[in-house]
Formats: sequence, structure tokens, C-alpha cells
Amino acid sequence: MMTLTGLAARSAWSRRYNLLLMVLAIALSTALLLGVERVRHQLRVSFSQSVSGTDLVVGARASPVQLVLATVFRLGGVQHDMSWDSAQRIAAHPLVAWTIPVSLGDSHRGFPVLATSAEYFRHFRYGDQRALELAQGKPFQAVFEAVLGAEVARRLHYRVGDRIVLSHGDTDGPLAGHHDHADKPFVVTGILAPTGTPVDRTVHIRLDGMEAIHLDWQAGTPMPGLSIPPDQVGKFSLVPEHVTGVLVGLKLRSRVFALQRDIAGDAREPLMAVLPGVALGELWQIVSIGEKGLLLMSALIVVVGLAGLASSILAALGERRRELAVLRAVGARPMDLLVLLAMEGILLMLAGTLAGYLLLTALSIALAPWLEASLGMALPVAWPHASELPLLAAIIAAGAIASLLPAWRAYRLSLHDGLTPST
Repeated sequence: MMTLTGLAARSAWSRRYNLLLMVLAIALSTALLLGVERVRHQLRVSFSQSVSGTDLVVGARASPVQLVLATVFRLGGVQHDMSWDSAQRIAAHPLVAWTIPVSLGDSHRGFPVLATSAEYFRHFRYGDQRALELAQGKPFQAVFEAVLGAEVARRLHYRVGDRIVLSHGDTDGPLAGHHDHADKPFVVTGILAPTGTPVDRTVHIRLDGMEAIHLDWQAGTPMPGLSIPPDQVGKFSLVPEHVTGVLVGLKLRSRVFALQRDIAGDAREPLMAVLPGVALGELWQIVSIGEKGLLLMSALIVVVGLAGLASSILAALGERRRELAVLRAVGARPMDLLVLLAMEGILLMLAGTLAGYLLLTALSIALAPWLEASLGMALPVAWPHASELPLLAAIIAAGAIASLLPAWRAYRLSLHDGLTPST
């Protein structure tokens, strides 16, 4: 057997360029599979960690998923706003450590505008309890100042000091420009670092800024004959009457259900308090079709790679019939040939899988700055995690099975067939 192994090794060396191409094809398939799997995992993590450290999301009683979509993902809207008085009562509750009021409804060139308070920059967390960081400038301080998410600034080419005009509602089409607050522009004072969350796609302003641009509006349209210039808005009350919702952090997280009951039982206004993790879990079930699509793509990548492996070995088998016959002539049994070719396929899969992992690692390191800056996401450089190990094992096992077909053909080749091949 050792003699046969040595002969097989010499044969492999004589075919090293073809085998190298096979290993490269397997490496690319493995790198694509692991890359898609890690992107899928990162998308799920990014989705579930769009907000962290927030114990409750409070809003008017309606759909919990709808409330989370609006307050966390800035998508859609809520049926009813909650009153500012209720937001103040929640902030003063003895179990509450901090609150972040949020008000939505306006937009800027297709990006949502979020009106909030300075508490947003102090207490909002995403990912693994990561705080928001400013890549440039500083948080808003005056009424007509804005802080942009990373994607807003990148796609619209804004810098600190630029002036922007907000639009009433989410108008971004033929009606854009007809619902602008052009008489009250905002100055960009800061640009946030990428987070990979909806924060990147958001224009942040103060609550009183949202009130100021609507002083001379009624029922969604400007009031005829009335125009209040920016330098005169201070003469009016800019305290909001309503907000979309409130993000709440508790002093003791163990009291979350007690506060939830208190809010739900408040007779002054019908409110609900939603656990973000529970609502995000329900929401993921709705959008998980995209995850299933990525899984299907991963499976197709593996099938293509294995088909390439089997076809390459089968194509090479026709050229090796005389070589296999010589091995038979020096004493190799048909079973020995089957084992040798199967081992060759397995070794090719092992080498290709290892090369694919190293290739993905190198790409992750090289592309990390670009991915972080452009998408707010990075492929982690780490040992294969638990969900990837079954995939790697399945690749190697499938490669071994794929190599059995050419090995079986070699097993059935007769000595005479190899020495006198047909032309």
C-alpha cells in the first residue's frame, strides 16, 4: 500500500497544475459559502442589535411591531402619537433611569428625520452596548441644527456646516419640493460614525426644531398668509404636544414587567410598553425570507463547487486509464484504486476548504475598512463558529461522496481496458 501511495503521490505531482486549479475552485466555493453565511449571520446580528440597552419602547396602544418599526427602524408610522404629558410622567416614574423621546414624520431627500433630545446621544446604544460616536463635529445645541447619520452624509456628500432643508412627510418623488420647509433650513453640526443600524440613514434634529418648522403649518400644509421667520420662533412655545414614542431605560431591569403593567394600566391615556427583544423577534420572523434566500444561495454555491470537483476528476480519469492499468499490473487491486481515488478527492476537499478559509480571512482583513465605512458592517476574522462547523463538515463529506463516482468507475475498469484504450 505504501508503494501505491508513493506512486499516487508522484502521479499527483505530475498533475499538480490541474490539481491546483481544482483546489482553487474548491477554495472559491468555500470562501463564498462561508462569506454568505457570515454576511447572513451579521445581518441577523445587526437586525437584532439595532437597539440595545433599551428596556421598553412606549407608545400609543396599537401594534407592537408597528411601534418598533417606526421608533427603531424609522419605517412606516404609528396610528396615533402619545402625548407629551405621558412622556413626562414616564420620565418621572421612580423605576425609570432615563428616557429618549422620539418624534417622526418629516424627511430629507428620502431619509427619515428623527426629532429627539440630547439624551439620545448619551443613552442610545446599539450592538453590544456600543454608544453613538461622532465622526465629525458635535451634537446639536440650537433649534435649527442637525446631526446626520453616516449613510446620509456619504450618499448626499454633506459636510459639517452645510445647510439642509427638510420636507414635510416622507415625500421623495414628483411632489418633492412642494412640501419643503425651505424658509427654515438646518445647519449640519455633526456626522455620526457608521453603526450598521438605521441610525446611519437618519437625520437627527431637536424636538423644538420639529415644532419650529411646523409653527406656520396646519393639517400638513402651510397656512396661507402666515410665515414665521427663523429668528422669531423663540417667541412661541416649542414644547411638543405629542411624540411618536419613548425609549425607556430602567434603574433595575428586573422591574421591567412592573413598569410595563403600570404603563398599560394608566387610565389617563391608552399606552403600551413593548419589550424590544420580543418585538424584534416577531419582526425577524416576518423578514426572514431574505435569510432563507441567502441559505439557498449558499447551498447552490456548494452544489456548483462539488459538481466542478466531480467533473474535473471524471475528466482526468479518462486521461489516467493507462496509469491506473499500470498500477493494476504492479499488483494493485480494484479496491486499492477505489481507495486511492477517494482519498485524492478527500485531500483535495480538505486542501480547498483550508485555502477557502484562509482566502476569506485575507479578504475580511483587506476589506474591513471599506465594509465598515460603506456598510457599517464587517466580516469578523475569527475561527469558524459553531454554525459554520457543520457546513464545513458537510462540504468535506459531500466532496468525499462526489469523488466516489470516479473512484467507482476506476474500480470497474479492467486491466485490458486500460492497456488498450479505445480511441
